[in-house]
Amino acid sequence: MAQDIRMTMAADPLYEARQVRLRLLNEGRLPQGVLREEIDASWRRSMNYGLNCLDDETVGLQQDLDLQLLLANNRLLIDAVTPELNYLISQQGKGSLIILGDAGANLLAVEGQTDFLKRQGLRDLKPGCCWSESLRGTNAIGTAVVEGRPTLINCGEHYLDCLSSFSCISVPVKGPHGRVMGVLDLTRDGIMTQPQDNLATLMLAASSIESRLFGICYPEHLVLAFHSRAQYLSSAWHGLLVLSLDGELLAANEQACSLLQMSRQTLVGLHHSDLLGSRSVQFIARLVQGEVRSAQTAKGELFFKALHVPRHTRFASAISVPRSPVAKPQVLDELAGSDSRLVRALRMARQGMAGDLPVLLLGETGTGKEVVARALHQASERADKPFVAVNCAAIPDGLIESELFGYREGAFTGSRKGGMVGRLMQAHGGTLFLDEIGDMPLSLQARLLRVLQERKVAPLGAGEEQTIDVALICATHRDLKHLVESKHFREDLFYRINGISVMLPALRERRDFITLVGSLLDKLGAPAVKLHEDLNILLNGYHWPGNTRQLEMVLRTALAMREPGDTVLTLDHLPDSMLDELSATERPQSGSIRENELELIRQSLDTHQGNVSVAADALGISRATLYRKLKQLRS
Repeated sequence: MAQDIRMTMAADPLYEARQVRLRLLNEGRLPQGVLREEIDASWRRSMNYGLNCLDDETVGLQQDLDLQLLLANNRLLIDAVTPELNYLISQQGKGSLIILGDAGANLLAVEGQTDFLKRQGLRDLKPGCCWSESLRGTNAIGTAVVEGRPTLINCGEHYLDCLSSFSCISVPVKGPHGRVMGVLDLTRDGIMTQPQDNLATLMLAASSIESRLFGICYPEHLVLAFHSRAQYLSSAWHGLLVLSLDGELLAANEQACSLLQMSRQTLVGLHHSDLLGSRSVQFIARLVQGEVRSAQTAKGELFFKALHVPRHTRFASAISVPRSPVAKPQVLDELAGSDSRLVRALRMARQGMAGDLPVLLLGETGTGKEVVARALHQASERADKPFVAVNCAAIPDGLIESELFGYREGAFTGSRKGGMVGRLMQAHGGTLFLDEIGDMPLSLQARLLRVLQERKVAPLGAGEEQTIDVALICATHRDLKHLVESKHFREDLFYRINGISVMLPALRERRDFITLVGSLLDKLGAPAVKLHEDLNILLNGYHWPGNTRQLEMVLRTALAMREPGDTVLTLDHLPDSMLDELSATERPQSGSIRENELELIRQSLDTHQGNVSVAADALGISRATLYRKLKQLRS
């Protein structure tokens, strides 16, 4: 009978799954050998929770969770996930849902193709709701939390019949101590046709998040990545170790335990000399300077690089090898590549910061605004002081004020015991980076303006003000002048933050693409790797809506798919889903040549905030030609 059911399943997985559910209800037991092993185990757990597999109301179960408190309790996870979440939304959000859950399977974000949720009646798949197995039965988020490993729930495999049409892949995000801190999920309506490609994408994202979590959780410690192959140092398969300033191993990820063939309990507490030998201090000092180094260990040759270096480390001072100085202005030149206009703008921004002028970075999402902000900070006199980044678009309106200004204990219901130091005070003496400031609520703009004018801040629930000293860098992808005109951004705040304005070009506008690819490959630990001509042509012809962030993910994916000894990246190193995306071209504008030409000019002027010189340069024409064409087209 089980064989007959499996044959039916191949033809119609939804029909087969419903037959299994009907047998479960009629006979009170689950037939053996019909479901995949991990799905079978999850269904049996769902039965033990007392869930009815044909009860549609189970997915309509309303939760009464305090969303703001839930987000506040997961602030560390949200900060670490945001860059990868934005990338996944831009790449997969048109045909899928991208979901972030916490360690309890509580939903923190649901983005992407959310319109089909309404069509399916899934009114409770939203932030603030819990999707644990005990409440919703077998589902990728809840099951991944229970299993603690990547989970695929394909069409028909959900325990609840009303979820049968969906397919989901979830990957747990684990903290430095191996515990699940959250779950990344991709959900689609229908069968998941390329689950391995989607799984690889989510695993790469989860690896980046976990690396970032190690740095966030251990800001005053050294975080090392390692692998037996150098090209795997920036992949989902590298090991991570945390070292205290005294050389004690404090934490390790699962890959580290696997590569070293040691349990986490055995690793934690060892001294770095136990792993790297008697010359470990000199070896680590080289890593602190940014080098990729190899070491012979009991497990063979391993390659290491430092992912996070504490600001005041004693590793370098403990030996005679001089520590590399902080980033010099030429680092900014490297970011600008061969774009002379951008080189000049970044130099002016550096000089402006030296004169206590605010810097405003403009550009599309993914153009590297935070990377530039960090480089400006490192090239300034404040390089040894804190750099504090705040994404104004990623923090809910109700929490951003407490995030920026902090609060005293008892300032509001649910506030943390002992209160919290705000980001403004955390940046005291250093640099405050306000990303996506165009999304800051109007009500908060007035208070921020007052702080910038008076250089004083008072935490919520406190009467006394504290003096602050910060260099200010802001960034946005939005047209602030238009927001000022439409009364969505304060004019006085705009002029307060718009000291030195820098337009970061979109990737498709840059003329140093090959140089940029080389820099990214060097950053990813593969300086000797080159692109095959076919791949180079494909990447050059793509319009890159995700800009540099998207390009970096493509290169990371290709590097991870190499075989040992591969030094040339080809089309074969990219999954089919990514090749399909890169092969897609933008739809041409309809209408006459005259209309298209005017639209191109308008788009360029909008993109470059009305700067005629920059717009003309992006279009490949002179400033005089642009003025002439505008006059002709408007006549």
